[in-house]
Amino acid sequence: MGENQTTGNLAEGLNTALARVGMAEAQEIERLTGGATMESWRFTSGGEPHVLRRAPSLEFMNDRPFGHDVEAAVIRAAHAAGVRAPEVILELDPRDGIGSGFVMRALPGTPDPRAILAMETPEALLGDLAVDLAKIHALDEVGLPDAIPTLDYAEGVAVLRAQFEEAGGDRPIIALGLKWLMDNLPAPISPVLNHGDYRLGNILAEDGRLTGVLDWELAHFGDPHEDLAFGCMAVWRFARYDRPALGLGSLEDYFAAYEAAGGVKVDRGRFRFWTIYRTVWWALGCLRMAKFWRDGSDRMLERVVISRRTSEQELDLLMLLEEDAPEEERALISSLKTNRYSASGEATFGEVAIAVSEWLTTIKDKMEGHDRFQLAVARNALGIIGRESGQRLSTISKGMTDEILSGQIDPINEPGLLHTMHNMAIDKVSADSPKYPALAVARKKWTGEK
Repeated sequence: MGENQTTGNLAEGLNTALARVGMAEAQEIERLTGGATMESWRFTSGGEPHVLRRAPSLEFMNDRPFGHDVEAAVIRAAHAAGVRAPEVILELDPRDGIGSGFVMRALPGTPDPRAILAMETPEALLGDLAVDLAKIHALDEVGLPDAIPTLDYAEGVAVLRAQFEEAGGDRPIIALGLKWLMDNLPAPISPVLNHGDYRLGNILAEDGRLTGVLDWELAHFGDPHEDLAFGCMAVWRFARYDRPALGLGSLEDYFAAYEAAGGVKVDRGRFRFWTIYRTVWWALGCLRMAKFWRDGSDRMLERVVISRRTSEQELDLLMLLEEDAPEEERALISSLKTNRYSASGEATFGEVAIAVSEWLTTIKDKMEGHDRFQLAVARNALGIIGRESGQRLSTISKGMTDEILSGQIDPINEPGLLHTMHNMAIDKVSADSPKYPALAVARKKWTGEK
């Protein structure tokens, strides 16, 4: 399944599912771009637009907290409570032969973060998001499936620690984040339903207003500050690093609108904890994308490219955690001297990658839909090869990560070690994601480079 699924095979199974609820056959089936985990297919039935959301493979669902039946039930409850969630029409049946998923009525608007950020009146959209999040947090547990998990904070950190070890346990910045989480667990509060992925990329907007809240696969009960913090992470602000609230405005305005809509009074300390927690969580989530590709559960090219976004989260983690460092350590200015290989004679790996990338540009206009998106992903992958082959990235031994986790060393207070991590993070993100907005901020902050 996954990107090897043909539209013809998909149509046969989809029509079987649609017939079960008396709907017309699917027409104009089109794979939508994007989606870090699930697939989305847009189609019309009886002239009305719908979207099929499904897993790339049945194996992919093995590690999920719950199935698509539970996700669909959560969306139905949210829709009934006035949240701008889509209307679920049907869930797939194993006999349909096209895996696990469900069909929704399509909503207006675009999910493209850059298009959304370019819209007028971002403050109005920020207010809409605050209102809908307050409604989600107010959903009654009685009307929701029993299978929705409740996040125990300590258990959540322990799971992240286990994922870190499974991925090799050799990245000191992530180890630093894990150690901070273990040392700063907040006291539990009354859990509410969390959307779990409330951010740009998972919403629809049109004319500067919210039209849809999508992708509920990570819903769980927990601290409402987790939902508030996740969408405000640097990675989800895209080009608007300067707007800390979802790339749309100020945290003060966001929190005020959320509280006015019935949300809890925001605690800045808890907000910071969950910002750091979710940054570590997404760093490890990126690493796991490579695992999905290696074990064959999803061989999409996008998986291996997303795995290289781990370094973005490491950069963000350092900027969050160094707030606790002594002033003299934060004031150190890094001197970045990247050791580059000199090339002569035959083409290097990097030059070959760049040449293929340039050729792919020549066929871009011949591609449409998801194929065009995958071409862009392929060029990104080749760019990573080209950039990394031209430099020796600084490394720190796994022994040091073990010492960080055990508390034997504290990089925040160890003279010079934070400085070393600055260099390492900038080198790595420069190879993996040179256009990541936070990189320019970090360079200016840590090196004085403008």
